[in-house]
Amino acid sequence: MPSYQEALDLFHEWTQTESLRKHAYAVEAGMQFYAQQGGEDEELWRMTGLLHDMDYEKHPTPEEHPFVGIDVLRGLGYPEIMLEAILGHATYSGVARTTPLAKTLFAVDELAGFITAVAYVRPDGLTGMKPKSVKKKLKDKRFAAAVSREDIQVGIEELGIDLDTHIANVIAGMQQQAERLGF
Repeated sequence: MPSYQEALDLFHEWTQTESLRKHAYAVEAGMQFYAQQGGEDEELWRMTGLLHDMDYEKHPTPEEHPFVGIDVLRGLGYPEIMLEAILGHATYSGVARTTPLAKTLFAVDELAGFITAVAYVRPDGLTGMKPKSVKKKLKDKRFAAAVSREDIQVGIEELGIDLDTHIANVIAGMQQQAERLGF
């Protein structure tokens, strides 16, 4: 398997926009937190979060994303468990989420984006953020309207975790990487 630095270099080669880079870093941070909590392969989980949208900037359509990226990653020797997780995060791919890695990526992806949006409207960003404030914003369908509340719900059901705990976990992961995320 390629190293984390090789994955980061590849990601930067494919992804130029700061907002998409920060989204990937946020998902990576959430994945790292869950890997630490579950005794999983931290590097694998981090790279899965980092690379899950690597092709999105150049290939944003459902016909291409994440399939173009998967072909590149497969050619570079990334493990199938990672590729299956990345495919599974795209609900339209037809790939079921059967592994903890795949279920966690799906659960973290939308929520990390939502937490980022909440952090942008808070004076202290991620500092002191609690699940209660995130849940309040989730109820406002106009706030971060592009974030699928349904996907967040499906994600927590697949993980077998309650919403408050999942929100707290993703916040904690993102707080560990607050500087990298610009907060």
